[in-house]
Amino acid sequence: MRGRFVLLTLYRLQRGKGVIVVGRRQDRLDAFVKEHGEDKAKRVAFDIGNLDKIPEFAAEVMQQSPDIDSVFINAGTQTPLDLTKPFDLSGFHEEIKINFSSFVALTHAFLPYPQKKSDPTSFVYTGSLLSIVPGAWIPAYSASKAALNAFAMCLRDQLRHSTVKVIERSPPVVQTELHDWMGESGCSFGMPLAAFTERAYEGLAAGKDEVIVDSIGHADVFNDIVDKRRAAFTDLAKMLRGGEP
Repeated sequence: MRGRFVLLTLYRLQRGKGVIVVGRRQDRLDAFVKEHGEDKAKRVAFDIGNLDKIPEFAAEVMQQSPDIDSVFINAGTQTPLDLTKPFDLSGFHEEIKINFSSFVALTHAFLPYPQKKSDPTSFVYTGSLLSIVPGAWIPAYSASKAALNAFAMCLRDQLRHSTVKVIERSPPVVQTELHDWMGESGCSFGMPLAAFTERAYEGLAAGKDEVIVDSIGHADVFNDIVDKRRAAFTDLAKMLRGGEP
């Protein structure tokens, strides 16, 4: 479990909501449940990189907890790459798999369950500001987050008349282990985790389906790009469905 996921999970617990935490490391999962109590938190050890096992994983989770009302997917790996020199192509594809393909596979596996419900449900994805303005030094990460952003926009539009809400929260650089490749300075690089989490939760609580925290460059320029891009997407989507709302 990464820091951003843990803190947002704590916000949910503080508001009387139960959670199921998922991750690869059993020790972290056990520690979280021990701290917050098995009456409020459950855990499942699972590696979302195992794409072929995701359907079975989703079926088991929903069978045990059919009242789940939100699926929050937060996974990421980040590696700098110099594309002008021979680089690890398998590592590039692995990064795309974790940061994007696993999100698609999890959505594909879980979506049929909330679609059967009449109550509001949601998918919450962790994206990145780099989906709008890519970082030249981390091309695989930037490309994966751009793909996730496009996927979330398309899914949101296709579910527009349903009770399933699609939310994407886009953080700036945040002080987490995602930047361990930078060495000792990585954990202190960017916005403090608690500050980001508070602002992200404010956006979620306000009902926003795009929660953009901070910006790359001047905020007015960046936000103008985001707004115009979404407007263009909305216009194109409406045109492609023959003007239907």
